[in-house]
This record gives sequence, structure tokens and C-alpha cells, in this order.
Amino acid sequence: MPGLVAIVLVAAVLSVPRRSWRFFGLFVTVVHELGHAAAALLTLQRVTGITLRLDHSGTTTSMGRRGWRAAFTTFWGYPVPAVVGAVLVRCAAYGWASAALSVGALVMIAALLLIRNLQGVLILGGSAAVSLVLVWFGGAASAGHVCLVLGLALLVGSCRDWVKVVRVHVRRRDLASSDAYLLQGSTRLPSPLWLGLFALAIGMALLSSVGPLARVAELAALG
Repeated sequence: MPGLVAIVLVAAVLSVPRRSWRFFGLFVTVVHELGHAAAALLTLQRVTGITLRLDHSGTTTSMGRRGWRAAFTTFWGYPVPAVVGAVLVRCAAYGWASAALSVGALVMIAALLLIRNLQGVLILGGSAAVSLVLVWFGGAASAGHVCLVLGLALLVGSCRDWVKVVRVHVRRRDLASSDAYLLQGSTRLPSPLWLGLFALAIGMALLSSVGPLARVAELAALG
């Protein structure tokens, strides 16, 4: 059980303090933009580029039919870090951590082909390099710990980003940076509805992590 407490504390240190968030938040942005890219590919659109910046902003551009496909692609940004976090927590709980980290590293390496700016190369390249080191040199036990830390930190990070985008709408500043604002423009549905749907998806990801976390706690108590 002390080990589980330490894992939770490490996840909190990554995702809560402002200083560490400056760095871990970049990884959350990577996952956010890869979510847009994956949604575009799922709807048979062509991803033409991804831009990542050190201020935690990013852009994914795609080509294809507009309408619901574009809306689907735009939606799957803010909820994706929570979804990936929930998947990582589940993988850590059921012994799939090494596979999950390996897949994540391969996805980031492949995504480097889509990066269109130097900052993006540094951000995504650094994330991929760290993932490769963890996969290559870590054992099964350490992979489980890393997977759980990343999963919990991504869940918290997704909540942080959602609060941030809500503040954008409350203050009415930089609205063009908000996926909810873009969805309002493309669907004519109000941005508060999209913010609520983001929150619903994030909340479902959080709830889906409760069972795996309980399993991890049970295994830690037995061990």
C-alpha cells in the first residue's frame, strides 16, 4: 500500500504544481492533438500536419469531407487525455503495462512524420525518447508503476485542460483556440453544450478508472 500511495503522489507532482505542469502539460497537449489525428483517420480523412508549441497550444490539420466528420475530429481533443489515462490505468491493473507503453512509443514515433514545426519535433521527439527509454530499460514491475503514474496524471491533466478552456469562454478571450468554439461554428450548436459533452466524456473516463484502481489497491494490500 505505501507503494500505491507513492505512485499517486508522483502522479500528483507531475500534474498539479505549476512548475512541473509546464513540462507534463506538453505531453497532455501531445495526447490531445494525437486524439484529433486519430479521429480524423477513423473518419477517413487525411491528416496533413500537427503543430505543437511550448505554450501548450497545438493544431492538427486534416483534409476530407466536412460535416459530421469534421465535428467528430474536432471533438476528440480535450477528452482524449482522460480516455488514454483510463486505458493506462486499466493496463497497469491487468498486467498489460509493457504492451501499452510500447504501443504509445510507436505511435509517437510514427506521429513525428506529421509534425510541421521545430517546437513540435522537440516536444514529441522528447516524449517518444522518454517512452523508448522506459520500455527498453524498465522491467514488468516498473512498467506497471510508470503506466499507473502516467494514467493518473493524464486524468488530472485532462481535468486541468477542461477548466482552462472553460475559463477561455468565461473571459471571452482567445476563443479561436477553443475546440468548443470551433464546434459551435461548424455545427451551430452552442459552445456550452460542447463543453458539457467534453466534461461528460472526461467524467466517464474517470469513473471507468475506479474499478482498476480498486484492483491495484487490492493487489498492493496482498503484496
